Amino acid sequence: MNWQILKKPKITEKSMAQVAHSRYTFEVSKDASKEDIKREVEKQFSVKVLNVRTINYKPKAKRAGKTRRITYGAAFKKAIVLLPTDQKIDLFETATEKKESKKKKKKEEVKK
Repeated sequence: MNWQILKKPKITEKSMAQVAHSRYTFEVSKDASKEDIKREVEKQFSVKVLNVRTINYKPKAKRAGKTRRITYGAAFKKAIVLLPTDQKIDLFETATEKKESKKKKKKEEVKK
């Protein structure tokens, strides 16, 4: 494949709430199929993907400028990837999870 399938993670309040249910959200290439997305996530993050859901967003109309012309935002495709509950992607690790992992590491060091 000559194009980049996973463009960037979509980090919003709603997508971070879904991380607790092992659902991770990415902005993907408009040409990518569900199989392409599944293969790419498994390859990049070394996880097993159970399910992929995709949503195509149309460009939103906006009024801008002195004459209030209608301009359009960019269209994009979003993918929601479901993983098994015992696996996770570190890219989406929340601040509270980071604090907990640091505490665990400190406890392990003290025990040694």
